[in-house]
Amino acid sequence: MSLPPAGWFPDPQNPNQTRYWDGTQWTAHYAPPAPPVSTLPPPAAPTTASFAKKIPVWLWAIIAIVGVLATVLLAPIVAIIALTVLITGIVALVKNTPTWLRFPSRKTAMILTIVAAVVFFITGSITSAMYPSNTDAAPSASTHSPTPSSTAQVTPTPTATPFADDAAALAAFSGQASTVADASVTTGQNAIAVLSTLEVKGRAPKTGYDRDEFGQRWLDIDRNGCDTRNDILARDLDAVKRQGSCKVTSGTLDDPFTGKAISFVWGQGTSELVQIDHVVALSDAWQKGGQQLTADQRATLANDPLNLLAVDGAANAQKGDGDAATWLPSNKNFRCEYVARQIAVKATYGLWVTQAEHDAMSNVLSICPEQLLPTSSFAAPAPEPEPVPEPQPVVEAPAPVEPQPAVPEPAPAPVEPAPAPPVTAYYENCDAVRAAGAAPLYNGQPGYTRKLDRDGDGVACE
Repeated sequence: MSLPPAGWFPDPQNPNQTRYWDGTQWTAHYAPPAPPVSTLPPPAAPTTASFAKKIPVWLWAIIAIVGVLATVLLAPIVAIIALTVLITGIVALVKNTPTWLRFPSRKTAMILTIVAAVVFFITGSITSAMYPSNTDAAPSASTHSPTPSSTAQVTPTPTATPFADDAAALAAFSGQASTVADASVTTGQNAIAVLSTLEVKGRAPKTGYDRDEFGQRWLDIDRNGCDTRNDILARDLDAVKRQGSCKVTSGTLDDPFTGKAISFVWGQGTSELVQIDHVVALSDAWQKGGQQLTADQRATLANDPLNLLAVDGAANAQKGDGDAATWLPSNKNFRCEYVARQIAVKATYGLWVTQAEHDAMSNVLSICPEQLLPTSSFAAPAPEPEPVPEPQPVVEAPAPVEPQPAVPEPAPAPVEPAPAPPVTAYYENCDAVRAAGAAPLYNGQPGYTRKLDRDGDGVACE
């Protein structure tokens, strides 16, 4: 009788167990008991597809719009997350080591790195478009004036003066310092009144702007032998110490922007604590009429003491190239003077303001309506007024004089008639006298001769 082949069979001693038969005998190996058969019904089929089909199209459209808006509004945050994943993925691929993200494989790290790069590019572009560096948005009606903590984005201004600028060699100005308007536009003028004369319109494109368009930094524009930076430091600092006749090496600044005292010491890492601020930033001026100025006028604007202040370096960096609509000093006591300087600069150099800037300036000046403007030392003197001719003295007409009665002139004396000219006559004899009807002739009458008066009695031709 042949034996059954090797395999698992019911145990003869316990039919409820399965025991291994090796072909010759039973072994000590038992199969594990079979799992109990579930009496529950099978799970229902996935309902995702059917649920999606139940959502109407208009609801899908709303969900899509909300998703796009969320992506746009949260673009900066998404960009930061994508950048973090991108950098981590690059490190993981280069070093071929696990990172804190624990990529399961090199292929996964490569895929996620590529996706992160695409997401970062898209969200970065959205962020740049939605949050530009400069904005002219007007302040809300409930906001009296912007504060230093304003969320408006501004680009760093090129007017910051790091140590490299501080140590720059003196450069003489080869042009002619000039402004657009003469001193009459600001001398003794009220800030609010002059603000109303400034043109109001939008920014021009920033295309073509470069700091060099306003001349070399810190020229000796007034030709006093010192560069503009040291001139302003000497003007605005107290307890000034110099090296030579120009270079300011130390002093104390009563900072107009913050109201705090700052100790200035020339040198690497300390000079930049006090910077020279362009009250009207040069890039702002470029976009509001500066492109139309001549090269000499732009260089004058960049070095005009009217447009320059020694200020706290951190506050100057915070200001950037913002105008009054996006930034004002935290020292509220200085805001009127600060805005007045901006108005004076814009009036002197023919620059315009945006509507938001105009409104912000007007709002600041509402608490100081009598604020006057400073005047540029480079502006031509106001023309002398034409002399007004003095009025001619009024000469009163004399009172009429009664005419005096005319005195009759005496009658002229009678004039004797002039003797008649002698009449010449000649008679040959008395017959001729008698023929002429002149006989007798007396002595003295024409024609009388002694020849005719024979007896000599004075009567001829008797």
